[in-house]
This record gives sequence, C-alpha cells and structure tokens, in this order.
Amino acid sequence: MTAAVLTVADDTEGATAALLARYGIDVTVVPDGADIPGSYWGAPEAGVRGRRVYVRADTPIHSLLHEASHVVCMSAERRAALDTDAGGDDLEEAAVCYLQIVLADELGFVGRRRLMLDMDRWGYSFRLGSTNRWFSEDAEDARGWLESQGLLGARGEPRWVLRR
Repeated sequence: MTAAVLTVADDTEGATAALLARYGIDVTVVPDGADIPGSYWGAPEAGVRGRRVYVRADTPIHSLLHEASHVVCMSAERRAALDTDAGGDDLEEAAVCYLQIVLADELGFVGRRRLMLDMDRWGYSFRLGSTNRWFSEDAEDARGWLESQGLLGARGEPRWVLRR
C-alpha cells in the first residue's frame, strides 16, 4: 500500500504499547527490515504469538491494534496456542475490527476517525463501502458480540479484560 497511514514510528510516546499492557499484551518492536515473527500477511503487517504482538517502525497502527484485538477476542485455549493465524469465525473477525476502532479512541494521536480512514486506505473491505459506514450503520452484531463476551461495557467502552 502506498497511501500514508499512521505507523508505529508515529507513536513517539509508546502510547499503544502502554494501552495494550492493560490487557497483559506485550508489544515487541523488531529492527527495521527484519522479518516480523508471527505475521500472517508478512511485513510490515503485525505478527502475533500468544500474548505478544510483533511490529516494526513501519507497521501500521491499525495492524498493531487489529492483531492485539484478536488476542483480546479469542478464547483462552486458542490464545495459549496462538502463532501467526488467529483463526476465528466471521463474527469474531467483525468484533476484532470493531474493537480496534474503539481502542483507537483511547490513543490521543489516533482516534477512531483517523483509524477508519487508515483502514480504508489500507484496503479493508466492508459491505457498505467504508469502515465508517460499517461501524456506524452495520456493526451491531460485532458490538453485541463484544458486549456478550464482557469485552465492552454498556456505553461501548473497553473493559480491559481478555475473553475467557
């Protein structure tokens, strides 16, 4: 992708790693040009193994939040064996996308509007044509799933727990 998106390098304060630490998720930055362990799509996409998300400076923030949201949303059994492929069904994948947008609002340098724009620029695909339209008009099932799993509160706020 050539469109400019926010990357790990733009997080000059380490805010994303601090946010994810609230879930017990570790973020490991690998050197520029290095392979990213656990990356399903390959660099610069984030990789995941267990409760650790691997990134480089050029990894998009949306990718980091997406893989971390997989860690949050999957069962404890899957999390214990997690290496590269998060798996899950379509509803869980939608919940992961929803949660990454919610988490972006917790990051002052990102916010949901910017994250959704970056997701569109990167090529995320939703039925209604844009991430924003999906989130605001077609994501009730994803939000409901997150609430039913105890991952979002009644006002849509993160609960800072992993799915059991």
